[in-house]
Amino acid sequence: MSEASSGGDLRRLRQLNVVAALRVLRAEAPLTVTELAKRTGLSRASTEDVVRDLLSRGWISEVEPTAGTVGRPARRYRFRADAGRLLGVDIGGHKVLAVVTDLEGDVVHQARIPVAPDAGRRERLQAVDDCIAAALTGAKVTAEQIWATGVATTGLVDGTGKVMLSDSLPEWTGVDLAAHLRRVVRGPIRVENDCKLAALAENWRGVARYAKDVVFLLAGLRTGAGLIIDGQLHRGFANSSGEIGALPAVGWGRAPEHLHAWLGPDEPVERVFLAARDGDRAALRAVRSYVRDIAIGTSALVLTLDPELVVIGGGFSRSADVLVEPLRRELDRWCLRTPEIRVSAFGDEGVALGAVRLAVEQVESTLYGDAPATAALLMF
Repeated sequence: MSEASSGGDLRRLRQLNVVAALRVLRAEAPLTVTELAKRTGLSRASTEDVVRDLLSRGWISEVEPTAGTVGRPARRYRFRADAGRLLGVDIGGHKVLAVVTDLEGDVVHQARIPVAPDAGRRERLQAVDDCIAAALTGAKVTAEQIWATGVATTGLVDGTGKVMLSDSLPEWTGVDLAAHLRRVVRGPIRVENDCKLAALAENWRGVARYAKDVVFLLAGLRTGAGLIIDGQLHRGFANSSGEIGALPAVGWGRAPEHLHAWLGPDEPVERVFLAARDGDRAALRAVRSYVRDIAIGTSALVLTLDPELVVIGGGFSRSADVLVEPLRRELDRWCLRTPEIRVSAFGDEGVALGAVRLAVEQVESTLYGDAPATAALLMF
């Protein structure tokens, strides 16, 4: 064996050892070297080498011994979630929300900038840039410290981060979000449809985290859906799963019109839900008409997937107390079995959390699935 190939094999072995140790330390409570060696299957000498390496890079830290411990306790080590930062961005019709988190997805700082629904491409992208800058400043990090970024947007998105089709944001079809954001932050950038990422957030940390099959309904001024199948986000062959609202007969496009018909000029949509909650008959009729329209497409998805749960999220989820029962009655009419209906606790922040999860998945795939990429990450 040549010296070059021998050196390459040693580097590869070191990367595998690092990956094994990180996987265990991320998943478990602080461990001693002996415990870590046992769980990874590495020799004690190799484990000690990996621990020294990870300590020097700042990826792990030694845990202070418990107060009152008798004798000299064995040193214990934990993964440092604060060793790096992730970025999640939600580009919506009325706002941009940017969230900076640690490597486990726990929020460090977030920023929100309102955007007019009729804003063009240039204005919306400028709001994205400003919102990211505000989030980074608030989190006291630089763009160079972001390890990975997840981005959520309305419309269909291809595998490169380009919006293939968007009928709800002006001038948005054809925007290459990944290319734009590469000028703003470093690290890998992944872009996905907002409904899919909201579903991903529920399956990660929300009300659907223990469910395998889920229909997620994004209820707001726009209606969309995301599907979880066998515990995984379902994207479909061309990344367009869940787009049942594209069928005019489903009625998702016209559903919000029932609510707007009750409202006066420039009144927020929340007013109709407040009035329905107070028993206003006209408001109740408007809400029931809205629910009837969204129930048709929801029923089609339920009949196709037979999910454990239907989860209601999005901006209207805050008014779920006047939506859930009418929706359940409509599903009872059309479905062979009505699943349990749960309400997201994330409000309009679920999409951004799903974008963060996308960034977490990117880091995990780098650490655990790609040795050359792992080596590049070790250069931080």
